[in-house]
This record gives sequence, C-alpha cells and structure tokens, in this order.
Amino acid sequence: MANDSEELPTEVLVAVQRIFENSSNIPENTSLSAIDALNSLFPNEASLAYTEAVQARLVENQKEIQEEIDALQDQLHRNQDPDRMQLIQEMISELLGQMSRIREKATESEAVVRSITKDIQVLDMAKKNLILSMTTLKRLQMLVNALTQLEDLISERKYNEISQTLSAVKQLSSSFTSYMSVPRVMQAWKRIQELQTSLRSIIDKDFDAFYLQDNVKSIKPAAIAEACLVVDVLGEDFRLHLIERYVVLELKEYRRIFRTSDEAGQLDNISRRFSWFRRLIQTHELEQGRVFPSEWRVGWHLLAKFTEITRDDITTLLSTAGKSLTVQTLLDNIQIVAEFESSMAKKWATSYQDMLSTVATNSRPPRPLTHAFDSHMGVFVDAQDKALSDMLAPHRKGAKTLKNTARPSLDTLGPGAEDADETNSSPVVVLSSSTELFYFYGQSLEQCAKLSRGSPLFELCNIHKKWLQDVLAASLKQRPPPIAAPRRSVDSTRFDGAELKQASMVINTADYCQTTASELEDKIRSNISDEFKDQISLQEERDLFVSSISSAIVVQLREVESACEPAFTTMSRSVWSSLNHVSGPSAYTGDLLRTVEQVVEALKPTVEQKKYLRNFFDKACSLIIAKFTNSLVKSRPLKEIGAEQLLIDLQLIKAYLSKMPGDALVTPSYTRSLGKSTSRLESLLKVIVTPVDPPEGFILNYTLLIGDSSFSNFQKILDLKGTPKAEQNHLLDSFVTITSTKDELQGTSFLSSLDMDPPTVAQLGGTLTSPSVVSATESIFSGLVSPPLSGPPTGSTDGQRNERREVFSDFKRFVSFGLRRDSAQVPP
Repeated sequence: MANDSEELPTEVLVAVQRIFENSSNIPENTSLSAIDALNSLFPNEASLAYTEAVQARLVENQKEIQEEIDALQDQLHRNQDPDRMQLIQEMISELLGQMSRIREKATESEAVVRSITKDIQVLDMAKKNLILSMTTLKRLQMLVNALTQLEDLISERKYNEISQTLSAVKQLSSSFTSYMSVPRVMQAWKRIQELQTSLRSIIDKDFDAFYLQDNVKSIKPAAIAEACLVVDVLGEDFRLHLIERYVVLELKEYRRIFRTSDEAGQLDNISRRFSWFRRLIQTHELEQGRVFPSEWRVGWHLLAKFTEITRDDITTLLSTAGKSLTVQTLLDNIQIVAEFESSMAKKWATSYQDMLSTVATNSRPPRPLTHAFDSHMGVFVDAQDKALSDMLAPHRKGAKTLKNTARPSLDTLGPGAEDADETNSSPVVVLSSSTELFYFYGQSLEQCAKLSRGSPLFELCNIHKKWLQDVLAASLKQRPPPIAAPRRSVDSTRFDGAELKQASMVINTADYCQTTASELEDKIRSNISDEFKDQISLQEERDLFVSSISSAIVVQLREVESACEPAFTTMSRSVWSSLNHVSGPSAYTGDLLRTVEQVVEALKPTVEQKKYLRNFFDKACSLIIAKFTNSLVKSRPLKEIGAEQLLIDLQLIKAYLSKMPGDALVTPSYTRSLGKSTSRLESLLKVIVTPVDPPEGFILNYTLLIGDSSFSNFQKILDLKGTPKAEQNHLLDSFVTITSTKDELQGTSFLSSLDMDPPTVAQLGGTLTSPSVVSATESIFSGLVSPPLSGPPTGSTDGQRNERREVFSDFKRFVSFGLRRDSAQVPP
C-alpha cells in the first residue's frame, strides 16, 4: 500500500494528515493506531478505488462529531446559568422548611398522645404499686406465720422441721431489708433475732449435754444430727463455736496427761502422744463423731488443735533440752513425727498442710508438727558438717599412695568395666572420692528434705558449698610459681606419663564434679521452700572446677613442652648459615614428631570428654608453632639455604600437626588456626630465601609477602637473614624510599609481635602463663590458660584472674582428696 501512495488523490492525503494531527490530542490512555485505522478503511488494494467514498464518509463522521460537541457545549452553558442555580437553591430551602414543619407537627402529635394516655399511665403505675404492696403484705403474712410456727417448733425441739422453717424465715426476711423503717417489719426482724438467740442457747445446751454424756439430761444422737442441720442455717460462726467446744473437751484429757513437766510429756515419750490421738480419732469416728456432717470435718479440727498443742509442747521441750539435745534424739523424734503426719495424710487422702489450712480459724498461720524442729535443725546440720570433716580428714592431710584411688566414671561404667581394669587397659577414670562425696551429699539432702524444706535445708546447702571449696582449697594451698617447678634435663626426651595421667584424672574428676554440682543445685532448688530458691547457687564452686580443668590442661602442655625441648634445642643450636644445599627434612624434626606423638598417644585414652582433648590440641599446636618460632629466631643468621631448609621442616611439622588430633577431633577452627600461623612463618622464610640483590626485587617481595611498611619489621628480616651491617644501611634506605610511595601498605603486620630476644630454656616455666611469649603469630599464647570449657570463661580478663581462687597446681595432692574408703581398704 505504501508503494501506491503516490497514486492517491491530494484530498485523501490531506484527510489522512488531518486525522494524524487530531490523533495527537487524544489522551495517552486511549488505544489508537493510525496504521490500524488505515488498514480498517483500506483492507486491500481494491478498496483504494473507493477513496472518494471513504473521504465522504469521514467528512460526514467529522460533521456528526462536531455537532455532538456543539450540543454538549450548549448543554454545559445552560447548566451553568446563574438563574438556574438560584432556582435550585430556592427549591432546597423550601424542602428544608417543609421538613421543619413536619418535625413540629410530630412534636405536637406526641404531646397529644401523652395527654390522651396520661390517665392510663397513672393507672398503670397504681397497678404496679398495688401488686407490689399485695406481694409484700403476703410475704409479711407468711413471715409472721412462719415465726409463729417456728416458736412452736422451738418449744418442742423438733430440729428437723426447725431447720426448714428457719431457712424459710431467713429467706423471707431478706426481702424486707429496705423496709426496716416500717414499725411492723422492724418488730418482725427483732423477733427473728430473738428466736435465733434462743435457738442458739437451746442447741448449745443440748450439744454440751451430748458432749458430756449427761445421764440426767440424755440427748439422743439422732437429735444432735438433726440439730446440726439447724446449726448450718444459723451460720458458720455458731458451727465453729460448737466444733471448738467439742475439740477442747476431747483434748482436755490430753493436756492433763502430757504436760511438759510430767514424764509422759517428755521427748522420749513422744510416740505415746500419737498413740493417744489415734485412739481418740478411732473413738470419735465410732461414737460421737458419727452425728456430725462430713462437711464439718470435725476430725480435721481435732487434728489441727492436737497439732497446735503438740507443736508448742515440742518447741518447749527442745528449748529446754538445749545443748543436751543429741542428733540421734532429734532424728528419732523427727522420724516419729514425720511418720504420724504421713499416716494422717494417708488416712484422709489429703496432705497434712492442706488439712491444717482448711480448718484454720485464727490469724496464726497453720504449721505442721515438723515445723517445731526447724529452729533446732542446726544440730543435724552441724552433724553433717562433722561427718564431712571426718570423711575428708585423711585426704586433706594428703595420702601417700594412689593405689585404688580411681575407678571408671559412673557415666561410663558398663558390663566388663571391671575386667577391663584388671587387664591393664586404660579406662576413663575419675576419683572414687568425688562420687562418694556427691553420694553423701545426695543422701544428706534427701534426709534433710524429709525433715524440713526451710532454713535447715538452706544451711545444709551452705555446708555443702563450704566443703566443696574446702576440698579444693586443701589441694591448692601455696601454689608454686611455674618457674620454680623442677624440670627435667633438656637432653632427656622422656616425658612423665604419671603426670599426664594424673592431669587427665583431674580433668575427668573436675568435669564430673562441676556437672554433678549443677545437678545438685537443681535438686536443692526443687526441694527447698520458695523463699530460699533464689539464694541457692553453686556457680562459684563450678567455676573452681572449671578453673582446675584449665590448670590440668596447662600441666599437660608443660609435658608436651618438656618432651619437645630437646628437639627445639637442637634446632636453635644448628648453624643454618653454613648449609650449602638442602637435603630433606632435618634430623631434629623426626625426634620432635616422635616425642609429640608419644605424648598424644598416651594422653588420648585418659581424657573422658572430647571437648577437653580438642582444647588441648588447639593449645599444643600453638605451643609447638611458638617453640619453632622461638628456636628459629635464636638460631639466626639463617641465610637463604638455611631458610629454605626450615621451610621444608615447617612443611613436615605442619603436615603432622594437621593430623595430630585425629579425624574425630579435627575442627575447622583448628585447621584455620594452624593454617594462619604456619602461613605467616612460611611468608617470613620465603622473604629470607629471596636474595638481596637486586635490592628492589628483595624489597618488593617483602611488601608482597609481609605487607607492611614498618622500618623495624624490615630490620628484623635483615637480622634473621644475617645481612651484614654495611649492606643493611643501603637496603634500609631503599626500603624507606620504595615504601614511601606505596600508600596501600599497613604500618604493622604479624612481624610486629616477633620478639628478637626470646626466652631461654630456664624460662620455660613461664611460657605457658605469659601471653607475651615470643611468637611469629599474633599472640599465639593468648588464652592458652583459658580453654573454652563449659561454664563461665576463666582467665578472660585480668580483673577476673585477680578475683578467682587459685586452682590446681600440685595434682598429686588433688588426686589424693576423697580417699577415705579407698585408703582404709588398702591392705597393710
């Protein structure tokens, strides 16, 4: 169609152009396409012959649209006529006026209706008042008749009918509360009170006659049972009065027989009190108690009053006994009392305290019989203190033998455990004394919880805490500084296996103790009264055990250090600058790895918890790398060949350390730490291997591998390399010149922590306690004495280290604690 556009008439082109121009004024959201419009007008080439007709039709459509637009404009003009708007406003005003007139008419109509129904409303109100008056008068008549009937029933003492009539009278009288100003109502109300007073007096006399079994005035049990119904109607206060009267009469003989000044009332006859009360309860249930309704719980009232009297007597007797009160006497009496309380709770299927609380009638808080012993339980607590002192006395003095001091952990015992021990295998062990100590704690706690759950149990907890601390303190007195500890000769490659085993025993025992201490704390909390729950805490004692584990790991690391020292001494004495070529790993590496492996193999079977082994391997790895770095620094100058030889040695050591813990104990953090420390040593040695000629290449290699612009760090490299002083000045000048243009370089690096004067062999004792030891890594030994153990971190800050107690240093003394039974069983 585009190819034939030149044959179109001029008029068609003008019309199409006009359409395009008009389409530009169409809003954007209107869907219109000029090409689609043309295609609809000229669907094929044959339709081009009808261009004139199409043009005429378009003109006609345009004309129609223009006419429609004109009509709409005229309509809009008419609607906006001011006269028309005024007319509309007048119509709205007229409509509002009509609505106002309608509202006025409605008000007038309402007033007319009210006027018409005024008399009806008065009559309706009169009807309501009349009905109310008739109902009230009828109720008053019923009340008067009931009062008359009640008077006759009282005179005849027909308690069954009295209970029903009196209940009706009280119900009727409740509806006259608002009419007390009416004289007739007030008269009836007074009569009701008089009848109730008279009835109380009569019933009181009948109950007394029944209680005292008066033969002159015999009262049948059936009459008393019916009188109880009347008592319930009269009110709870009168019922409690009768019950208290009965309880006092029943326990009168008890007060006379078991006076604290007589022999029968003494502590050694306390069981006779309970036997007497059991007979009383039996008689009560078979005879007089049968007339009382079960809801009165007269038996509970007897028990509560008996408890109050007996508790006061026991308190008096215990106070009188004073220091002559023995533990056995105290425990025997508490046992008797506890058995009585348990039997009463079982009899009524209700806890003893709940029974006392249910029938409590005064402001004095109900307390069980065992409460009388609380203030004297110090005798029991002191006895537990003495028993623990006797139990641990041999171990506090220090046992001379370790025979039979260890046994498999309670958590790991199983079939065949004893056989394994007899065949000299290496089972995981803890000190038997630790299990015995906590077994004793559990027994004393259970016994005390049965006796009292208040302050005595809290005092016993404090005794437990004291002995936990005392046992530790006895083993940790006068902790010698590491530098004073006797060390073996540096020429010896042997390590002390017994020391390692004892340290492992300490770790296992301390872990068991701190875990069991947590369980002990939970058990005490579950048994003690709510007022003491928040004060129960063994956190300080658990911290001590965790600290002992940290110190035991330090001892194991000392054995590693001692075993490795000969190899590292050989390394530090080697003259690396005299090497002419590299010939495989150095001889000292074989000795080093062999001795470390011996220590590791001896240690692995003896530590129960794998988390402590992981901690040990983390620190041992850092220790070996630190010792390697120290020996490297002390053996300078290295020269290029020596540094290359040390690179080979480092790779061999790294390969062993990566597998040292074993597949089950290697952790990602261990691998990352090893890689980080060895990669820094590799960078250090690679810089030393690089020739100093040309200087620019040497310095460039330094900046790439070390990554700092520190003048002192570059000086350390030159010293380690053994560069002559004459050449150092030139290299240092070049270093300053080159690095001054490299802004991306840091001011420090791992070389900043490298001490060029590492500690000597005589200072090895301080290696494990000082984080500032020589190291090519950044603070390799930071946290060496604070492994990530369970419980609060130890040794994390200086302030915490100053406040924390000293932990185990002499582990043989710790191993000896708690050997009471074991020492006693050792044959002479």
